[in-house]
Amino acid sequence: MNDLLKIYEVGPRDGLQNEAARLTAAQKERLIDGLVDAGLRHIEVTSFVRPQNVPQLADADEVMAEVVERYDDHGIELVGLVFNERGYDRARAQGCRSMAFGAAVSETFSLRNTHNTSRQALDTARFLVDRARHDGIRTRFYVMTAWVCPFEGIISPHKTLAVVQEIADWGVDEIAIADTIGHADPLSVGRLIDLIARRIEIERLAVHLHDTQALGLANATTAFQAGIRIFDSSVGGLGGCPFAPGAAGNLATEDLVFLAFKIGLGTGVDFARLWQVVYELERIIGRPIGGRIRQWWESNQDHEPWIDFN
Repeated sequence: MNDLLKIYEVGPRDGLQNEAARLTAAQKERLIDGLVDAGLRHIEVTSFVRPQNVPQLADADEVMAEVVERYDDHGIELVGLVFNERGYDRARAQGCRSMAFGAAVSETFSLRNTHNTSRQALDTARFLVDRARHDGIRTRFYVMTAWVCPFEGIISPHKTLAVVQEIADWGVDEIAIADTIGHADPLSVGRLIDLIARRIEIERLAVHLHDTQALGLANATTAFQAGIRIFDSSVGGLGGCPFAPGAAGNLATEDLVFLAFKIGLGTGVDFARLWQVVYELERIIGRPIGGRIRQWWESNQDHEPWIDFN
């Protein structure tokens, strides 16, 4: 294992899709500029879904085209989330070179989220992954409701493993095991990752955690101890699935960066610049945001000069 955490920033997509405030395309582009300036190099820009389903992301084509043009030669991974062939074609037309796909382990969640059964969603995703590999596009896959479903309850780890194994066999570059509604606990996180890592290279695995029940950091720590080095997070802790009742915000990027610092791992993120992004986003959204570290950070940053994030 290396001594770096890869942070996969989902704020511009997962963070904004459930917000009442709708940012303009220009505001989203400035958000991405701020994230890049803060050192984030893997950013999920948007989702290519029907605008009437997720109106907050109705400008997906415009935003993706602009940021791809802006950062085409800067080594920044700009990801578009895609669920069908129409979305794939839209993303590719805007120059997207990295795409995320997904399917739920839970049958009920799959029907509520995409109006497809889990098998139908997987079959569609397989087709899209094959297209992406043929087109030279990097692939990522979300295994949703990996631990708990808002409708079916606790998911069998072996059921999740079967889905992950199938996806891994397709040759997907990165597989994100998702606690879609934030109801996982540290013990179940450790058990599932251990089970999966016995069969699939852990370097291909990421975790996507929410903080609904205040266990995001605890679950992240367990995932780290199990060998995970790729973590999804959202600036300011924004996020939540619009199709999952009670799914509060994602693990905050600022909390994850600080956790990495505390356990001696680098992230490449400038913590002070990251907070500038949080404050600007807070001003635009019009409500308080920020991770659990905010109170400590604001009260101690000028009083403990020994702290150096660089």
